[in-house]
Amino acid sequence: MTNKVIFFLAALLLLQTSCKQSKTTNDARYLIVLSMDGFRKDYTEKSNTPNLDSIALIGVRAEGILPAFPSKTFPNHYTMATGLYPDHHGIVNNSFMDPATGLAYKMKDSAARLNPYFYGGEPIWVTASKAGLKTASFYWVGSELPIKDIQPDYWKKYDESVSFEDRIDTLIYWLKLPKKNRPQLIMCYFHEPDAIGHKFGPESNETILMVEYIDKLIGDLCRKINMLPYAKKIDLIFTSDHGMAQLSEDRVINMREIIPDEWLETTMGENPVFNVGAKQGYLDSVFNRLQKTEHVKSWKNSDMLERYHYGTNPRTLDITVEADLGWTINWRKSNNYLYAQGTHGYDPDYPEMHAVFYAVGPSFKKGYLHPAFDNVNLYVLMAEILGLEPAPNDGDLEKVINMLNR
Repeated sequence: MTNKVIFFLAALLLLQTSCKQSKTTNDARYLIVLSMDGFRKDYTEKSNTPNLDSIALIGVRAEGILPAFPSKTFPNHYTMATGLYPDHHGIVNNSFMDPATGLAYKMKDSAARLNPYFYGGEPIWVTASKAGLKTASFYWVGSELPIKDIQPDYWKKYDESVSFEDRIDTLIYWLKLPKKNRPQLIMCYFHEPDAIGHKFGPESNETILMVEYIDKLIGDLCRKINMLPYAKKIDLIFTSDHGMAQLSEDRVINMREIIPDEWLETTMGENPVFNVGAKQGYLDSVFNRLQKTEHVKSWKNSDMLERYHYGTNPRTLDITVEADLGWTINWRKSNNYLYAQGTHGYDPDYPEMHAVFYAVGPSFKKGYLHPAFDNVNLYVLMAEILGLEPAPNDGDLEKVINMLNR
């Protein structure tokens, strides 16, 4: 073990305490949640990650955190924030159509993304604000707009060009504010290693190097937190929304060659999961054709897999289509389309879709390996740590309570 890692372990130990926290806001407890988009659970096995390894030794590591279906970025970040499945909070895909209004939601459409109409449920920062806690968010899905007329006290308009170092410095700035202004809940988002995983694939050297860079940033963040006079009151969670699967050019399904455009009212979503609206009288024709298509799974949303917790929301339209793992569904006009080298969105049970979960601080056990769990339980875990009464949700505190000191 290097001197650098030994120093890091010693610093992190100051974040640990065995005392049980009472459920009052007077304790001025603090929780920081960092989501690293697309951080597959086995990336730490392929990379040199001494800082996350150190956290596992003196904190909690889960064998994985499973995304909700579809295992896409926007549905899952909002699931983590609300404790609701996408079918219940309304962000049913990265892009979708709302039949009641005809409005389309797309990640890169700021007018749609900032429309409160699309967002159901109660994010954790709203729950915390209702209880009188200051909150902050750096790019978490849903935090750029008021939900239930409440926004984080501090928030940032999404700008991917802001460096990760600057994001960390902003977190530390918030934590150095006077106590009356200081946020007790901070949610932060990194768009890597997702972007690099899409471009080069999950098995690439580029992805490994990005994972190692993020691990260094985690070490920098923890060391800066350790310098704060109240470091022992701060809990940290490092997690992700989903994993990543390898794609290849010989595994592409060109849907326009299979389903005639005149059968369809609309298709929404992105590879490998689409929500399909059939024109009147064509539902069975579309479905039967999809059922005969190799390397594709499809369901009428009235008959969806129960474990997907999906298909009852009208925004899922008539049919949900999912490619087999590693396959690309191309619904564009060009037959040469390939969604880069990696993607996600597949069945959450695939190990390739599982993400990382690490945690350290006074609320968490030391050196504890937790079984894999569904990310729908993260909301109730955060509420428990902060001593909050959770809003109605789909999570189960009993599924995650054993990682906490009691």
